Amino acid sequence: MTDRIKIVATSILADNWGRLTKTTLDYRRANGNVQRLDREVYDHGNAAAMLLHDPARDTVLLVRQFRYPLMLNGDKPDLLEVCAGLLDDDPPAEAAAREAFEETGHAARAIRHICDAYMSPGSLTEKVSLFLGEYDETTLRHAGGGIVDEGEEIELVELGFDAAFAMIGDGRITDAKTIILLQHLALEKVGLATPA
Repeated sequence: MTDRIKIVATSILADNWGRLTKTTLDYRRANGNVQRLDREVYDHGNAAAMLLHDPARDTVLLVRQFRYPLMLNGDKPDLLEVCAGLLDDDPPAEAAAREAFEETGHAARAIRHICDAYMSPGSLTEKVSLFLGEYDETTLRHAGGGIVDEGEEIELVELGFDAAFAMIGDGRITDAKTIILLQHLALEKVGLATPA
């Protein structure tokens, strides 16, 4: 595929928290014709996310936090989601555990990699590594809530698994990584997915 692409020009539009780049490229189509394309791509690194599950009580621990881009799209900016964050040069499993610890105060155990996924490959380079981890009253180390210096103000939301899963269907959970992880856990529960 890469032999069908020729980069013509690249310019950096912004380089702050992440880098926004505009690239002009020639793309040779399957029929041999070459088409000139302009693409804007945002790169802020890869990420990891973890759904915390207490198998004994069949509960999940989610977080609710302010997400400004949702407001730009006309939605409420308080998103209910799994713990997540950028890798920051850590291996994905370590980053997922770190984020779960910072956001919920739990030192997750029995961490399992589920899959890697691109959330918006048309414009973002970010690949998210998705994990399931276990928690209970013995894994709590601090109150959680995120890191204030990073602008985080995180509310912990513990739900029964069935209640959380139902929130996908009624539109209260709209975050893709959270949907993927809840659906994977549901598939494991009925034997349609093998625990990693």
